[in-house]
Amino acid sequence: MSARLAYTALFVVAMPALLVAWAIRLEAIVALPSYGSLVPGALVALAGVALMAAATRDLWIHGHGLPASPFPPERLVTQGVYAVIAHPVYVGAAFVAFGVSIATRSAPGLWIVSPVLALSAAAFVIGFENDSTHRRYGALPASLLRLPDESDEPPSATDRAAVYALVLLPWLALYMGVELLGVPADARSTYFAWDRSLAVIPWTEAIYVATYPLVILAPLAASRTRDLRRFALGGLWATAIILPFYLLFPLVAEAKPVPGEGLWQTLMLAERRYDQPVTAFPAFHVVWSCLAAQIYAARWARWRWFWWALVGALAASCVTTGMHAAADVVAGFAAFALVARREAVWRRMRNRTERLANSWREVTIGPVRFMSHGLYVGMGVMVGLIIAVTLAGSENLGWLVAMAIISGVFGAGLWAQVVEGSPQLLRPYGYFGAPFAAILVALVAGLVHADAWLLLVSFGTGGCFAQAIGRARCLVQGCCHGREAPEVLGIRYWHPMSRVTRLSALGGTPLHPTPLYSMIWMVFVGLVILRLWSLEVSLQFIAGTYFILVGLGRFAEEHYRGEPQTAVIAGLRLYQWLAIAFVVGGAVLTTLKPTAARAAMAFDARVLPIILVVGAIHYLAYGADLPGSNRRFSRLR
Repeated sequence: MSARLAYTALFVVAMPALLVAWAIRLEAIVALPSYGSLVPGALVALAGVALMAAATRDLWIHGHGLPASPFPPERLVTQGVYAVIAHPVYVGAAFVAFGVSIATRSAPGLWIVSPVLALSAAAFVIGFENDSTHRRYGALPASLLRLPDESDEPPSATDRAAVYALVLLPWLALYMGVELLGVPADARSTYFAWDRSLAVIPWTEAIYVATYPLVILAPLAASRTRDLRRFALGGLWATAIILPFYLLFPLVAEAKPVPGEGLWQTLMLAERRYDQPVTAFPAFHVVWSCLAAQIYAARWARWRWFWWALVGALAASCVTTGMHAAADVVAGFAAFALVARREAVWRRMRNRTERLANSWREVTIGPVRFMSHGLYVGMGVMVGLIIAVTLAGSENLGWLVAMAIISGVFGAGLWAQVVEGSPQLLRPYGYFGAPFAAILVALVAGLVHADAWLLLVSFGTGGCFAQAIGRARCLVQGCCHGREAPEVLGIRYWHPMSRVTRLSALGGTPLHPTPLYSMIWMVFVGLVILRLWSLEVSLQFIAGTYFILVGLGRFAEEHYRGEPQTAVIAGLRLYQWLAIAFVVGGAVLTTLKPTAARAAMAFDARVLPIILVVGAIHYLAYGADLPGSNRRFSRLR
């Protein structure tokens, strides 16, 4: 009972209070546009409270329990609100957070605190709750609001409604969110001289606005559930790829002036009033019209040519109405091609990852064995140091080199020995030792009046890309491998030197390519951090963002890992607890007294020889050993 009360106090009292305090503190640190008013915000918040209350009632009545993951109800609840939506408590909590932020016009609450809360809930569901619920109750029934199935049956009304609720409405909210953030000062135009000089043709607005009914009616036109599912998944993937792209790469197309007066000119002016040029490249007009055309072409196959001709006309109208540059349109078609062929793209990426995972090569010269996969660590460290030196300046090279060696070799090595344990002859490495060691070096630097924050944040920024490259070593060595996966996702290990085939019975079994997941996520984190640098956000906020994003990604990634030696504590893997600590610690870092980030400097090529030496040291640490020696830490495997 005391544990239940503590859990309730944490999530019902302490967490909301801390989130409010976080938002209040950030008001004085970050400058973001504020929007909202009392009535709409209160309505959103009350809707969230009602959803959470209904879910709690259903859990109590039908499951004899409360919404507390460590203390689940006695029975699986599929009645009431749980029949409609799978995770009503988390959805309701997000509604409350966004609603309160809108009602109080809290910019940090709207743009930072509420999104972090929503992402944390999503990571928790992916990384723990879904799997825990499945283990406890078995196969879970599908809720009414779910993506359509892959079948040739006609879609039900619920299927169509789900696409509006789960795909189109979230896209609209996120799209408008990007627009409300406004055009950043460093935005660059996508116009070329030739298309900037093109005249606006007002009557083509009739074609341009046809995109809206074409897309809105598309779910109603689907004749097969599989076509509706393709539309929904395409929309979700386009949203996940393009909207972050807008924020990371501010390419804009300013709407051209409207010539003359008339019906079409009036409509064009009205549309421009609610449109920002920041959501231009790629053009979502093109992406959505292509996704919709697939549905119409499948429903009326004889008119396929018409639907795709209409897409061409809609794309042309993006330019003739002066709403988009030609580059936006081309990028829109490219984005659609990527989304439409995402399965083929993934297959190619997965197959190359599988070949890399089985590419072990080694050469023995005398007593020393040199392994090919150590090269990835050396390359990653060099790339990371180049980025760090560019951000911090070559005058800080000595500290950055010390950070790289102490964190990458000694910190990571000590962590693996103490936390994971290994035979004394072996020298494995663990990621979490590296950031902790880097923090210690930064603290020492601060004691001797060096710029500790600049060193830590620039090193962490470069470290994102260093880790993304270095994870290739994990693939080849077979460490950090995933658990069993569906055929469409998994990669197979068959090389006899891989840890997967040597130390487990998983050789030849499809496994989640967790190092690849990590590589993709860390590149994304690195791009976010570089974007914050370009916006001259404070170093403390950048550091906090790093830890929040790394923590969220690692928590979800751990769910897909298959290493048996990782300790499980109170239902969560050790590294998931550390990931939670990263998120909480990152939030705290964002509230510290801000220090402005300096602008990136021109890279000093004279430091390259030193960086090459550091890369070589890391190669020797991670890729060379003495297989015939019985000395301590002499072997890598």
